[in-house]
Amino acid sequence: MRPRTRLRGGPLALLVAVLAGCGGDAAQPVRFWALGREGEVVQRLMADFTRRNPGIAVKVQQIPWTAAHEKLLTAFVGDASPDLAQVGNTWLPEFAALRAIEDLSPHLDNGTVVRADNFFPGVWATNTIAGRVLGVPWYVDTRVLFYRKDILAQAGIVEPPRTWDEWRGAMERIKRTVGPDRFAILLPVDEWAQLVVLAMEAGSPLLRDGDRFGAFRGPEFRRALEFYVALFSDRLAPALDRNQVANLYQQFAEGHFAMYITGPWNLGEFRRRLPAALQDGWATAPLAAVCAEDWPGISLAGGSSLVLFRSSRRKDAGWKIIEYLSEPAQQVAFYHATGDLPAHRGAWEDPSLAGDSRTRAFFTQLAHVRPVPKIPEWEQIAQRTAELAEQALRGRMSIDEAVTALDRDVDRMLEKRRWLLVRASRVRP
Repeated sequence: MRPRTRLRGGPLALLVAVLAGCGGDAAQPVRFWALGREGEVVQRLMADFTRRNPGIAVKVQQIPWTAAHEKLLTAFVGDASPDLAQVGNTWLPEFAALRAIEDLSPHLDNGTVVRADNFFPGVWATNTIAGRVLGVPWYVDTRVLFYRKDILAQAGIVEPPRTWDEWRGAMERIKRTVGPDRFAILLPVDEWAQLVVLAMEAGSPLLRDGDRFGAFRGPEFRRALEFYVALFSDRLAPALDRNQVANLYQQFAEGHFAMYITGPWNLGEFRRRLPAALQDGWATAPLAAVCAEDWPGISLAGGSSLVLFRSSRRKDAGWKIIEYLSEPAQQVAFYHATGDLPAHRGAWEDPSLAGDSRTRAFFTQLAHVRPVPKIPEWEQIAQRTAELAEQALRGRMSIDEAVTALDRDVDRMLEKRRWLLVRASRVRP
């Protein structure tokens, strides 16, 4: 028989040894990485969480947005990932491909706050890849139309446009009203989102065959690109990039353009930066659709999500934090502190949101959003889309040349993806 090992210190030492062996991780704080201003605000929200959950300590680390993506990847490679993190929802495909983040589907079975039907379907879809729920929307954003009510009224436009034809007609009337040196709309040529939104509204899948190839030569994308390019060739929009717009808010106030497609981050900026005399002179509206029966049109599903890393040993505690931050009361508090729009639809019943017409346009639009293709290569594809569209609107390429070049370049970007998918299909049992 094996001789017994004598434990020094008596029963108390034995109890400590057992606890350390079975649940030592419970004494460690949940490491939560949050980004930018959100990281500062969420630390204050954690005080109430720890009061309600005295056995869970939380250590929030604030990461600058500009460094976050690289820092998260570096931490994963170095086996130093946090337990819980905020990520942009367009980053999820990359972390999914790395198998870095946890499938949250099992947690949903026991969830009390986080349920798919409590969130906007298009935003929830950004967090679902290959049937697995890999993140929970924390806050949401999308693009809507910001416009000068007074300029539209001067042009005889009573209501914001609901169809592409109405929108085009409204821009022509505005242009005639404001004159040759001013414009109906600002669409910075180095931003890809506006063109992609138009393509989605026209029915373009953007990519085809399981996101293996570009679909830019299809009639839907071509229609969107033709509509977009004509806005510049007809001088309804200035051919400026973001660096060439000296002061967005001042130029909007001075009437250099009457419309601008942008997101919720500009609600607070317009309130702070526009002069007091203009505060009643601007509004927001959902995007126009191709046809009246399809209004509102499609916009982008954006925002930030909360994920658990697979390497975490505090997943249950991390899930409790996700549920806590998803509660409508916490979502409203977060909105007031940051201006970020709530992901949980129950939070939108709060009077501060429900009673604000400018914010309500976002609520309407968020029911009509769509994710961009959920592949790691999307950011690179999106940038190339903007570059070639700029070539077309400046007359350096025809529409045919631009869509042909875009399909060719995107197919090249997706070459490795096709190889990996073929390889995976061969080894699959």
